Amino acid sequence: MITILTKENSIANHFLAELRDVRIQVDRMRFRRNLERLGEIMAYEISKSLAYKLSEVETPLGVANTHLIMEQPVIGTIIRAGLPFHQGFLNYFDRADSAFIAAFRHTKKSGEFEIHKKYQNTPNLDDKVLIIVDPMLATGRSLVLCCKELLSEYTIRELHIATVIASEEGLQHVKAFLPEAQIWVGDVDNELTSKSYIVPGLGDAGDLAFGNKE
Repeated sequence: MITILTKENSIANHFLAELRDVRIQVDRMRFRRNLERLGEIMAYEISKSLAYKLSEVETPLGVANTHLIMEQPVIGTIIRAGLPFHQGFLNYFDRADSAFIAAFRHTKKSGEFEIHKKYQNTPNLDDKVLIIVDPMLATGRSLVLCCKELLSEYTIRELHIATVIASEEGLQHVKAFLPEAQIWVGDVDNELTSKSYIVPGLGDAGDLAFGNKE
């Protein structure tokens, strides 16, 4: 299942437009905050698909019947670009455990590239709901690699993938190799350059959030 936020007009469209806008991107703090806001919106949307239990809450004047979430998901992020996006999810799933993964792309002289996972720090994911958050889904190869390795190590009950902007090619790659995943995306762009940049996209999310890397 793929859910695209911008198929319906909401304030998410406005935050996403600001993320794309070259004039607003120069404000690094606002860029991070807009990623965080979109994380909050996606957390709310994903929360509708989770399990709840009927509960009673005592108020100063009586008892109210309500529904409480049965279990907090685990929020996993691909660092470093995913950190502000991840914070938005933590703002809503405020008791969630977190997982952190680092992967990098090694480009050969031929122009081809390989994905290498460099770092992983996760809680026990057996029988857990896992939400992997990464603001940009370009080719989808690094995301699939990371998820496949986690799925081989743990029996994950439910897998969600949340991204701000995805390429059509990347979405199809994830669908093909992770058919069990529920995918949540802000917007989908059709073009992917030879260097795997999404067009129109928004540029390098990690650099815009935290500064240029060497």
